[in-house]
Order: sequence, then structure tokens, then C-alpha cells
Amino acid sequence: MNKKYLVIFLLFIAPILAYVFFASGVNNFMRLPVLTENVKELEGFYDLEGAPVYLKDKITVLMFLGENPIQHEVSVYNLVHKTYKKNHSFFDFQLVTVLPNEAKTKLDPLIQEISGAVEDLSDWRFVFGSTDAIEELYDSLQVPYLLHNDWYSEYVYVVDKELSLRGRDDDKDEEEGKLFGYNAEKYSEINNKLGDDIKVLLAEYRLALKKNNRNDYLVQ
Repeated sequence: MNKKYLVIFLLFIAPILAYVFFASGVNNFMRLPVLTENVKELEGFYDLEGAPVYLKDKITVLMFLGENPIQHEVSVYNLVHKTYKKNHSFFDFQLVTVLPNEAKTKLDPLIQEISGAVEDLSDWRFVFGSTDAIEELYDSLQVPYLLHNDWYSEYVYVVDKELSLRGRDDDKDEEEGKLFGYNAEKYSEINNKLGDDIKVLLAEYRLALKKNNRNDYLVQ
């Protein structure tokens, strides 16, 4: 009798349970929740060569490094090794570091150190703007974390091609489950949570491009 029920379970019930499990997993994997819409574009910001940089149509990891960037090298190193190295070859991915204009003369030592770990920094954009512009940009993220007085934030943010902030709405470590940003000073959070969520977002865009018979989801 027990064998009979076991056979029935394997033939009929198990496939249904497997379908439900994988269908749920695909749904969760395919889309990273939108937490804020209409993030402000990088108006009034320019890179080291004086060229404008844009968030629109890019998958961006956005960080605010402050007026003394070398003081926050831990955050930078974690992003170098656990975010930038793994993702910069993907089409449309960029890491944008926002700094006040006064920090431009202080950035060289940090860039030299980063260059020792990464050969190609073309997708890591350092942009400079007024402190008012930085505050307006940060406020547009609508996150619960404060921007420090030196315009530094230990949190980095994921902004999609449509200028929406992506994150988690079911994170067990956060109040109300919402994870707006990732603490770059914490190696494990960058390696695990940010790493996983970037994979989800890249996969989301790759799937959309495949559906449209486009192949620019491939690495550069």
C-alpha cells in the first residue's frame, strides 16, 4: 500500500510541486524590485576630462565618495574586487563615483592604487559637481540613509536604465524588508547581496533583449 501511494506521489504530485517551485524561483530571479522612480540625471556633473556622464540607458552602481576620497578606500576596494571586476565587461554597465568639485585634486592617489588592481577603468566614471547638485541627486534616491557632512555615503545604489532605484523589498535584515542601498564598507554585503542583485538585473535586461532578438546583451 505504501509503495502504491509513493508511485502516485512521484507520478502526479511531485511534478506539480516542482513546477510551482521553479516557477516561483524564475519570477523572483527575473526582476529586481523598483524602490524609487525618477532618480535625477547627472546634470551639472563632469568627469576628469570635463565630459558629461549619464545614468540613462546604463546599469549603474552609484556611490558618493565625499571630499576626502582616500579616507574611504575600504569602500572602493570592496567595489573594485567584488563588483567592478566581475561586471565591467557587460554591455551598458558602469560604476559612477560622485564627488564634490573640491575633491578633484585629491583623487589621483586613489586612482593610482585602483589601477594597480584593475587594468581597464573605462567603465568606472568619476564625476564632479557642486555640493548642492550632489545633495539634489542624493535626495532624488529617496532613501532612509543620511548623506554625511563630507558628502560621503557608505551605501552604494543600483540605478537601472530607466532611472529607477532597484533594491530589495523582502530583505530580512532591514526594517519593513526594504534594502535601498548596499553598505560598501561591509565586504560580505557587497560580495553577497550586491553581487546577487546585479546578476538579477543583468539577467533581466539580457532576457528582454533576447525577446527582442537583439544580441547586445553579450559582453563587450
